[in-house]
Amino acid sequence: MNQHFEQIIDRKNTRAAKWDLVKQLYGSEDVLPMWVADMDFQIPPAVSNALSERAKHGIFGYTLTDKTFSQSVVDWINYKHKWSIKSDWLLYSPGVITTLHMAIQALTEKGDKVLIQTPVYPPFFQIVKTHERQLIENELLLTNGKYEIDFRDMEEKFKQGVKAFILCNPHNPVGRVWTKDELEKIIALCKKYNVLILADEIHADLVYEPNKHIPIASLDEEILQHSITCMSPTKTFNLAGLQASYVVTANKTIRKEMEEMFHKQGIHGVNTLGITALEAAYNDGRQWLTQLMEQLKTNLDHVIEIFDNRTDVNVIRPEGTYLIWLDFRSLNMSHEELKKFLQKDAKIGLNDGVSFGEKGTGFMRMNIATPLALVKDGVERITTALDNRKKEEE
Repeated sequence: MNQHFEQIIDRKNTRAAKWDLVKQLYGSEDVLPMWVADMDFQIPPAVSNALSERAKHGIFGYTLTDKTFSQSVVDWINYKHKWSIKSDWLLYSPGVITTLHMAIQALTEKGDKVLIQTPVYPPFFQIVKTHERQLIENELLLTNGKYEIDFRDMEEKFKQGVKAFILCNPHNPVGRVWTKDELEKIIALCKKYNVLILADEIHADLVYEPNKHIPIASLDEEILQHSITCMSPTKTFNLAGLQASYVVTANKTIRKEMEEMFHKQGIHGVNTLGITALEAAYNDGRQWLTQLMEQLKTNLDHVIEIFDNRTDVNVIRPEGTYLIWLDFRSLNMSHEELKKFLQKDAKIGLNDGVSFGEKGTGFMRMNIATPLALVKDGVERITTALDNRKKEEE
């Protein structure tokens, strides 16, 4: 195990949402937070060094995203995903959710139908509803412990005049990395019904072998021209607080409409330190990412090993992301009872499954991007509470 990922770092009182909101969200300071999707690991040394050097300069005026910076993005996407893009396809943004808000406003009209696949990352619901679009849900099917796309339902929904589809790949929270076959079926339906694809691929770099992330826009020239792809180093390298992301779109008209919407909303790209961090991460973070994935695999294997020996928790094994979708439905608790049990008895803070949609009832999301010792602590808290509950019932 790499020592870099073993160290437990105290993040309390650093304004870390994950740790400093514990009492407010879960009612007690002794709850172990394993919820919001950031890591408890320090960023790559190359990124820390680059930020330190930039800080020493002492001037933080308006900063350009120049050709050298854009080339770092182009090279990373080619290295990691074997997708050759052009630098002029790129737009920069503070975050993927910001980009999706801009896309919905720029590329759809009020009243348009926008499809999402539930259970899914909670902001997707707000992205659609906030801008007065019609929310259409294509529920994923849980079959033999694995989520699949209901293509028959998807087509029926597309027939109703869906304008845009927000694709989440790798999927948050269920951890699927959609296969080439699945993506090609999506492409065929989107082409048949002229549906614009808004692809959230923020977790693209965090995939467990032998799974392989494939950017959907890389598979088809027509879809390349009828889509946007949202990516970022923030999940990959734990840089969320620096607000650096980008949009890939080859369509000049879409790119212009997106750029105009960003400017209309007063959003002008990436901040100075975000630029520094992205460039350093993509240029010099490859070895760190390899070691990170080894650590995440170790953490994941531990969670699965412990829960596989139980009948009261079912782990939906993720193919990507550092998030685990836990199925507690066999406990036959109401969702409110489950939340109270985990908070009060297990003393663990997980993401509420219902926030991902109605089909998240009885589920919780766990973040395992933390030292193995804390993963073990979290799992033990859950199993101990379950064992105590069983004894009380006997």
